[in-house]
This record gives sequence, C-alpha cells and structure tokens, in this order.
Amino acid sequence: MTLTITLVRHGQTYLNARRHLQGSCDSPLTRTGRAGVRVTAQHLARHDFAAAYSSPQGRAVLTAMEILRHHPDLPLTVDHDLRELSFGSYERRPESHLDAVEPWAELVPRVLAGTHPGVGGGEAGKDFMGRVRDVFARVVAAHDDASRPGAVRDRHVLVVGHGLTLGAWLATLDPSGLVALPNASVSTVEVTDGVPRVLAVGVDVAGHGHVAARPAPSGTAVPV
Repeated sequence: MTLTITLVRHGQTYLNARRHLQGSCDSPLTRTGRAGVRVTAQHLARHDFAAAYSSPQGRAVLTAMEILRHHPDLPLTVDHDLRELSFGSYERRPESHLDAVEPWAELVPRVLAGTHPGVGGGEAGKDFMGRVRDVFARVVAAHDDASRPGAVRDRHVLVVGHGLTLGAWLATLDPSGLVALPNASVSTVEVTDGVPRVLAVGVDVAGHGHVAARPAPSGTAVPV
C-alpha cells in the first residue's frame, strides 16, 4: 500500500505580488491569492486526507484552513519546523536587493548544501536543511504504516508550507524536484515500502504562473 503526501504552497501574498522577500515575516493573502487557494481547495476536495499539517506562519495557516473547509472533521497540526527560511535583514526588501549581493542561482545551492551561513544574518543553511529533513521524517514516520509491507490500506496526508521549505524536501528526494513552486501549487510524493518517490512538482492548479516563484538553479545536487 502507499502513503501519499500532497504538498501545497501557500497562496499569493502582498509581499509575493510586490516581489519582496518573505521568509520569517508575513503578509496577508491578496484577493488573487485567496481566489487561487479556493481553486486549489476545490481541486483537493475529493481526497480523503488522514492528517493535515501546516507551517505556523499566517499565510500557510490561512491556506490550510481554506483547504480544510472541504474536510471539516480533519484537525490541523501546526509544526514549527515547516516555517520558511529566514532572510534576516533582507526580509520585506525587494528580491533585487539580495540578488545584487548574492544571486538566487548561487544562494539556493549553498542553502541546500547546508554551507550557507545565513542570508542577512538569518537562518544558516545547515539548520534549515536539518529541520526540513526532520519535519518530513516525522510526518512520514507518523503515517508510514501505509507504506509498510503487509499494510491493508493507503493513506493520504496534506502538508501546507512555503516555496523553499517544500522545494528543499523535494530536492532531497530528487534533484529534478528543485523547481519554482507557484503560489497555491500542488506537489505529490508517494512512499511505498519506505521509499519516497516524487510524482508531481508545482502543479499550478490555481493558474498563478511564476509570479513570486523564483527560478531554481539547474543541476543542483542536494546531499541526502
């Protein structure tokens, strides 16, 4: 049997729309963002989720709550380790300010490799990748009875988070998973006999395109 993990990036926020960096800081969903999340929620309404997890940050919680309107009996578990990477002193500043100092295509590989000391004094890459691996290991362990030999039924789990946090885990499973994740997009991982496999990445069901979805560097290897 199979454990399926559906990953959803939060809806578009005001800082996303302005192309400002948003990691540890937060901002409300835009009208477009709220509409997109409703589309994604409807897309996922047919699924029978056994559990739902979210980052503690408001944009993720609001996205998760909208999805769970279609699953009213399912409680939401908030896990602090699903939060986004902190951009330190670059929080709320235009993306171009950081790119002028350290281009995204150079920054991301160092974060994923765990060698970056921290953007603008923010969270170090090693700490970020450690908690990303830990939180998804916990999620899988909590529901891995579906993926064990001899299991009698499948399970499906929802995880709502952020572009880098979700993308970092996908990249640890498959380097081709390192792509820009549109707001309110859906990615899917299956775990069978304890082995995770990426099935889909960044499916743009809300039609937001790549506004606030930073292009990912090609050929980035992520240590497992």
